[in-house]
Amino acid sequence: MLLILTGEIQIGKTRWLQELVCELQEEGVAVSGVIAPGIWVERPDGQVGADADRGMAEEGRYEKLGINNLLLPQGQLVPFARRRDLSQADGTEHQSSQSSRAQLGWDIDDAAIAQVNAHFDQLAQSPAPPRPGLLVVDELGRLELMREEGLTSALDALSAGPSPLAAHALVVVREGLLDLALQTAAQRFSLWGEARPISPGEDAARLIRSLLGA
Repeated sequence: MLLILTGEIQIGKTRWLQELVCELQEEGVAVSGVIAPGIWVERPDGQVGADADRGMAEEGRYEKLGINNLLLPQGQLVPFARRRDLSQADGTEHQSSQSSRAQLGWDIDDAAIAQVNAHFDQLAQSPAPPRPGLLVVDELGRLELMREEGLTSALDALSAGPSPLAAHALVVVREGLLDLALQTAAQRFSLWGEARPISPGEDAARLIRSLLGA
């Protein structure tokens, strides 16, 4: 099955997913792919910005400055994206990058995208775990769904369907791209069978555990 974890921007999708993945790994479930945790800092004025997810708002007054990529299963952390307004302000923007051409709100170095793509290419050659687990792609965005750019090797892995590495897959998609993601799943990722939208919460966690026999 292909699970599409979706919801509004900054509701804590990645934080929820990261916690669940850690639990699954501790229980011996093979989880591969990438998770994209945010880089947050506390606001000096104590105000909650529009970019603060609910979990972060409960813990303090934070704003999101960037995004890392956590490569699974090894846990390598790759600096991935920075808010474009910050990059423009200090002159570090990657002006010829894929993210710049697509006019994304995040400034992403093409070298970082290449590193994550190389990770997915290596996964395809990895020894199979004792039992197939879960393939995670956080996230599919405008680059992937609208332009066939960005994490192209992740798209290829999803197109290939279930494998000795992963019996099921989970992709993160913001709510505004859900319809496009479902269309893409039907046309390109159909080897997984059903494509099912889910939201962070106990019901989704129970479904994932049931699918994986965890």
